[in-house]
Amino acid sequence: MTSSSDAGSAADPHAAGSAAGRRDGDHVAVKRLTPQARLPERAYHGDAAFDLFAAESCTLAPQERHVVGCGIALQLPAGTAALTLPRSGLAARRGLTLVNAPGLIDSGYRGEVRLILLNTDAREPLEIGVGDRVAQLLIISLPPVRLVEVDELSESERSTRGFGSSGV
Repeated sequence: MTSSSDAGSAADPHAAGSAAGRRDGDHVAVKRLTPQARLPERAYHGDAAFDLFAAESCTLAPQERHVVGCGIALQLPAGTAALTLPRSGLAARRGLTLVNAPGLIDSGYRGEVRLILLNTDAREPLEIGVGDRVAQLLIISLPPVRLVEVDELSESERSTRGFGSSGV
């Protein structure tokens, strides 16, 4: 559970308000879908992202991927989205990453947060246990934009130079 002194932790359901989609300060409603699920939390004050925890266990063979549920659902405010990102320490020490990093969670999605985990190690299996930190959740604001078709684009310094154009 979150404490009232940790304003950056997962949302207190009582503080989020009861109206659907209502934004009350900087709260995001989080629903625990399974008893063993851990709510997202920041490891340190000021961290940009929240840690996500596995709500189920699995063993990832070398180079294997597996979809793992976090046992939570989110109610993101309109005008926001969430990105799921790998944890750098797990990637460096154990070879764990996310196949579709970043994963995108739209504000209208109310289903379980699920992650496509990948064991990048060529030799060692990777055990994932219930409650293990496996990824990060970054909540972002979306600017109000619309796409407009045009006949020409303005020039830029980079122009059409793409992959690798700035050097190695």
